[in-house]
Amino acid sequence: MKLRTNIRSYGRLDAAVLAGLGLTLFSAQAPVQGASNPMPQIITTNGHHAFMVDGAPYLMLGAQAHNSSAWPGTLPKVWAAIDDLHANTLEIPVYWEQFEPEEGKFDPSIVDLMIKGAREHNVRLVFLWFGTWKNASGHYIPLWAKSRPEMFTHITGTRGLADSPSPLAEACMKADMKAFGALMRHIKSVDPVHTVIMIQVENEPGAGGTIRDYSPAAEKVFAAPVPAEFLKALGGRNGAKSDSGNWREVFGDDADEYFCAYCTAHYVGQVAAAGKAQYPLPMYVNVALRPPFGNPRPPSYESGGATDNVLDIWKAAAPAIDLLCPDIYMNDSASYLAVMDHYSRPDNPLFIPETRGTGNGSRMCFAALGHGAIGWAPFGFDYTRATPELIALVGMNYRMLEPIMREVAKLNFEGKVKAVQEEPGQGAVTLDFGAWSAILNWSSSVGGRGGRGAGAAATNNAAAAAPSPMGRALVAQISTNQFFLTAAYCTVDFKAASGGHRDFLRVEEAEPLGGKPNSSRKGKDYSAASAFRALRILNGDETDHSLPFSSAPETLRVTLGTY
Repeated sequence: MKLRTNIRSYGRLDAAVLAGLGLTLFSAQAPVQGASNPMPQIITTNGHHAFMVDGAPYLMLGAQAHNSSAWPGTLPKVWAAIDDLHANTLEIPVYWEQFEPEEGKFDPSIVDLMIKGAREHNVRLVFLWFGTWKNASGHYIPLWAKSRPEMFTHITGTRGLADSPSPLAEACMKADMKAFGALMRHIKSVDPVHTVIMIQVENEPGAGGTIRDYSPAAEKVFAAPVPAEFLKALGGRNGAKSDSGNWREVFGDDADEYFCAYCTAHYVGQVAAAGKAQYPLPMYVNVALRPPFGNPRPPSYESGGATDNVLDIWKAAAPAIDLLCPDIYMNDSASYLAVMDHYSRPDNPLFIPETRGTGNGSRMCFAALGHGAIGWAPFGFDYTRATPELIALVGMNYRMLEPIMREVAKLNFEGKVKAVQEEPGQGAVTLDFGAWSAILNWSSSVGGRGGRGAGAAATNNAAAAAPSPMGRALVAQISTNQFFLTAAYCTVDFKAASGGHRDFLRVEEAEPLGGKPNSSRKGKDYSAASAFRALRILNGDETDHSLPFSSAPETLRVTLGTY
C-alpha cells in the first residue's frame, strides 16, 4: 500500500560536517516516495550517545499513548493530545492479536493508518510491539495461539501456574518471530522516509509472582550446562564462578534469577533479530524496575526483565537489542536519579520510554537531559484519559525545547549540556562550563518575562494546582562565550571565571516553531527542526540583571562578554 508522504526531508550532512557532527540548515523540499533517507541509528563516541534521525542528532520529546488507544476510533484523541503537547514523537502499541487475527494472515491496516496520521501531524513514531509479553503477562497473544496450550505455555511458579508466559515456549517464540518479522517487513515497504524511527520489542517482559519457571521442561534446562557462547559473551560479569557447569554451579545463590533473565532475554533477542533481519531499525526493551536502594529479591519485583542487576546478562543474551530502558514511576527524586545512573552506561544510551508526567514528574524531563538522555516520554498522554491541564504541564517542557531540539541533541552528544530540576529547599545551583558558570536561583513567583507566550494561561493554571517545586533549567554551551538557555520558575545569571564583570552582549529569544506564538502545529514540521531562528533581541529591563523565567515557555541564545 502506497501512502502519500508529507514529512519533509531535512537534508544529509556532508562528509566534513558529519565528521564533526555539526548541524546544517535543512532543505524544506519533501522527499519523493521511495527516496533513500539515512536509516535511524544510535551512535556512540567516548561514552556519549546520539540518536541519528535524518542524518542528524535527534532528541525524542515523546508521549506514550494509553494501552488501548491504537484503534481507529480512538486515534483522533491521540493526535489532538500530541498536537497540544508539542511532542515530536508518539509511542503507540501494535498488538499481536490485532496484527495477526488468524494464524499466518496479517492485517497491517492499523499500522498504515498510524503512519498516515503521524505524517499528517508531523511527528515520528515508535511502535510498541505488544507480542508475547505485556507487563509480564500474555494478554495480547492472539486467540488462536491462546487456545493451543501446547504452543502458549505459562510459567509454573512456586504456587502453580502463573499468568506469565514461559520464555521456554519455543513454538510461541517462533510464532512471535514470524509475526514481528512480518511487521518489520511491512513497515519497510510503506515507510521509506522513516516516519517510524524505533521499535520496542515486547513490553516489560518477565515473570510475575515467582523467581523463575519451575516446570519439568524448565528444570531440565536449569540442570543442564549454561550455554558456553553466553558465558563467553558475559565475560565473567555478574559473579560467574566458573566458565562451565550448570546454572547453580556457575551462579550460586543468584542462579534462579539469572536463569530467568537469560531465558527471557534470549527469547526477546530472537524476536528482535527476526525483525531486524527484515528492517534494522533501532530496537529496545522496556523494564519494570526493582527498587534502586537496598537489596530486594524477587518476587518482590518481576524477575527476568532487564533490571539493573542483570543488565550484563541481557546484553550478552540479546545482542539484537540496542537499548535497555527503564520505565520510571518512582515519586522521589533520589530513586529517579539512581535509576538513571544505573541505565546510563557507555554501552547503553539512556532513554526513558515510560514515566510519570503528573505534577513534579514533569520537571524530571530536565533531570533526564542532564543525564544525557536521548529521549523522555510520559505514559498515557492522549485525550482518552489525560486532561488539558496535565498535557499543559509536560507541554511546557516541549515548547521550551522544540526550537533547539536538534541543537540540544548534538550538544548533549558532545557533553556540553547541563540540565537540572529543582528540589525542595534547594538554594542556588551552579553549573560549571569552564570559562563561565551559570547560576540558578529557584522561585515559583518569578516575574519578568514569565507569563507571556503560547500556552502560558493553560500552563499557569496547571502549575497553580500542582505541588512545588516546579523549577527546571537547561544550559547548553555552543562556544566558549555563547549558550542556549531555557528554564522555568527561576532566574539565571552567569559568572566569569576570569573575575570580570559579566556583560550580556546579546540575548536572542527563539522564534516559536511555526513562526507565531499561537500558530497551529499541524502542517508544519516540528519533528526535524534545526537552526535557531531569532524572534527578537531582548534588552533593557529584560537583561539589566539576571534573566528571569516563569511558566511561559521561552528559549534564549545568550552571548556573553566581560568588562
